[in-house]
Amino acid sequence: MMKKKYVYKWLTLSFLSFTLILFAACSENVLDLVPVTQRTLTNFYNNEAQIDAGVNGAYGLLQRQGQYGSGLIVLGEIPSDNTYSEVPANDGGNYGQLDLFSSIALNTVLDSAWTHAYRGIQQCNVILNRIPAVEMDETVKNHRRGEILFIRALSYFNLVRVFGDVPLVVHETTDVNAYFGQGRTPRAEVYRQILSDLAESVALLPQAPDRPGRVALGAALTLQGKVYLTLKRYDEAIAALNQVLPLGYVLLPDPEAVFDPANKNNQEMVFSVQFASGVNGNTEGSSAFQLFSPSGSVGGAKGHNLPTREMYQLYSQQDRRRQAYVAVRNNGVVFSRKFRQTSIDPVDGGSHVAVLRYPDVLLMLAECYNEAPNRNPTRAMEYLDMVRTRAGLTSPTTTVGQAALRDAISLERRLEFVGEGHRWFDLIRTDQAVEVMNAYFERTPGYQTIRINENHLVQPIPQSQINADPATIQNIGYN
Repeated sequence: MMKKKYVYKWLTLSFLSFTLILFAACSENVLDLVPVTQRTLTNFYNNEAQIDAGVNGAYGLLQRQGQYGSGLIVLGEIPSDNTYSEVPANDGGNYGQLDLFSSIALNTVLDSAWTHAYRGIQQCNVILNRIPAVEMDETVKNHRRGEILFIRALSYFNLVRVFGDVPLVVHETTDVNAYFGQGRTPRAEVYRQILSDLAESVALLPQAPDRPGRVALGAALTLQGKVYLTLKRYDEAIAALNQVLPLGYVLLPDPEAVFDPANKNNQEMVFSVQFASGVNGNTEGSSAFQLFSPSGSVGGAKGHNLPTREMYQLYSQQDRRRQAYVAVRNNGVVFSRKFRQTSIDPVDGGSHVAVLRYPDVLLMLAECYNEAPNRNPTRAMEYLDMVRTRAGLTSPTTTVGQAALRDAISLERRLEFVGEGHRWFDLIRTDQAVEVMNAYFERTPGYQTIRINENHLVQPIPQSQINADPATIQNIGYN
């Protein structure tokens, strides 16, 4: 079975276009270079309503194709042993390159991931620069700042995991020349900024969102825990994640309900990017359902990010997720059920995209307790078993060794989060990516000539960025 221009060029465009664009809705087209107002940015964002429109715009940018429209999902999944691109040549071979580890600097998925992330970061920087001078309720102001700090931290976290060192821009860009020649910021410094943003966000956010789909305290703490875990700072991760436990999130009793479009923003979703069918001229929907459906199953289906047959066979017959999260067509092709058709137009999908879920909190805690200097395997198994029990699986009766428990947690993450954009980053974080993938290639027809090394743990910097600023150095191993 087969497995599977821009910071600086964009800053120039954004500086010109931001004087024309009012971020008034969370639309996929929120940053199209089409003027919808003649108000200039200099005279905008000077009252609470305008700030709220700007915050909506920052959320809207998370919907873009390079972010949670599809890009971040496939970048965290297709390079792994979880999913593959059914027809690698589809969409100009850009998804197939991720699957076959043949990515080039002209890859459009990577280009969009870079561009859309920095557009979102610029929007966050604008709001953070303008909001202190705006007269508005201080509690609301703090909540909005906390939301924007979270979005900026999330955007940089995604960038640094995909590309490694990236330019760090934390101020509103009014003169693009100020950043020309900066080059890439070491990832350690980027991570310091991410943690700084999240610490401030945690101090500002409410325990519950003030409207559906917005960021609240649990999201900031969960992301903070994930960043600490990525940096192998286990005790700090535990401290952050333990604060999420009393906030009211739960594992839904039935896995089938987790991704039911009729059950959006349920108590298991810590943070999700919002999509809706049939809204604003079908501009609020997601194309993920079409992109991630097997070829021939729906109109225009692309067959990207399909679970591998090997992945599917990891589910036991008793595992309730076997049919809730994945299914098999008559021709034997496995597909994800985490994105559902909610409209006659398969491009106008209404399934939200899960960014952080409560099982992630529990499994990260399990991993931390297993890996921390003062290891606590009992606690680790407790959190692992919570996820397994919801899936209908029995728990072991005795404590297992560290290596065996590590493997069990890794397996559970695969079963729980398949297709959501976690597996590749999990492999990198646990220093397993090269070994696991090379072993996978050896046993998988169609991939047996592929071998990867440490250079493949980051993707190539988009060529458009290098063309725009020659100070940007390409990652090793890419032309």
